Amino acid sequence: MAGIYIHIPFCRQKCYYCDFYKTDKLNYLSDFLKALKTEISLQKNYLSDEAIETIYIGGGTPSLLKEPELNSLLTWLFTNFTVAPQAEITLEANPDDLDPDYLNMLRKSGINRLSIGVQAFQDELIKKMNRRHDALQAVNSVLNAQNSGFNNISVDLIYGIPGLTAEQWENNLQKVFELPVVHISAYHLTFHKGTIFYNMLKRGLLKELSDIESFRQFEILMDNADLYGFEQYEISNFAKNRIYSKHNTAYWTATNYLGLGPSAHSFNGASRRWNISCIDKYITSIGEGKIACEEEQLSVNDKYNEFILTNLRTRRGVSLLTVKEKFGEKKADYFFRTAQRFISAKKIVRKNEIYTLTTEGLFISDGIIAEFMII
Repeated sequence: MAGIYIHIPFCRQKCYYCDFYKTDKLNYLSDFLKALKTEISLQKNYLSDEAIETIYIGGGTPSLLKEPELNSLLTWLFTNFTVAPQAEITLEANPDDLDPDYLNMLRKSGINRLSIGVQAFQDELIKKMNRRHDALQAVNSVLNAQNSGFNNISVDLIYGIPGLTAEQWENNLQKVFELPVVHISAYHLTFHKGTIFYNMLKRGLLKELSDIESFRQFEILMDNADLYGFEQYEISNFAKNRIYSKHNTAYWTATNYLGLGPSAHSFNGASRRWNISCIDKYITSIGEGKIACEEEQLSVNDKYNEFILTNLRTRRGVSLLTVKEKFGEKKADYFFRTAQRFISAKKIVRKNEIYTLTTEGLFISDGIIAEFMII
């Protein structure tokens, strides 16, 4: 099993919170797609003929792609890779792009999973984030998707937004539970350096929610997701009826994957590499038959860190026995001693030698996981 991620970096307008690589130079789209198909040809041996079980088209705004562009891209992928018959093929989409005609085209093209960037159902908050859609379009995009035959629909939500109240957040969740959604990705707002929101925060134009308010919204998320049958299988991801994101799960289980497009990351078990985050340089280098990227070979410590980082984020947790088998007695002892501190603080629980984060631990997971890292 292996996966492919394709980064479509184009946006009609930039969301104020987003730190993914993107550009509004839509005049580059045609040249980019030509370069992307060339990169597919250049990279076709990266996964050593493994069957592709998941394809994820992210961005940016992949729902900018028109029918000929999307069909040409998918056809070229299937030509160069062995794609499993039941592969999960996801497209990220903005709600305002998902009218019935576009959705029917997506179904015919082979897309079988949608990840819809809803984020909120309050128009004032949607506008504050500089999103293109409104609340009504958010609702209709999901209903239109269901009517077009999609039954694997995921939505993105953000909490911890300045001005978002606990009541509004609970209303957002209730709205999602009323819709035909089987997966939720819910993220606490992060003020990433370089984003508009980060600059507004530094200038005093935004005020972060307090830790108490943020944790309250996290608790509301956890309580409501459980009440409505959504299993939290990773810190930010919730699935109904075990309809997990195969693509996300592949990341957390160290499955090999190939990243295509500017800023996309690849992993083959021994090394990790990432493409340059610049549309101009990406197109130029591919035109010269080269892939502009950086690469690092993973040391034993790197592999240990990756294992802890990915597994402790999930409800599967970390098996001390597996740590010992994979990385030896010394690293297992280091993990055990570090974990004891967080068990005492009720941030981690241990059951049958499996270590998982508690609710409080999940909320501050980044800081906890950092303590397990070996430099």
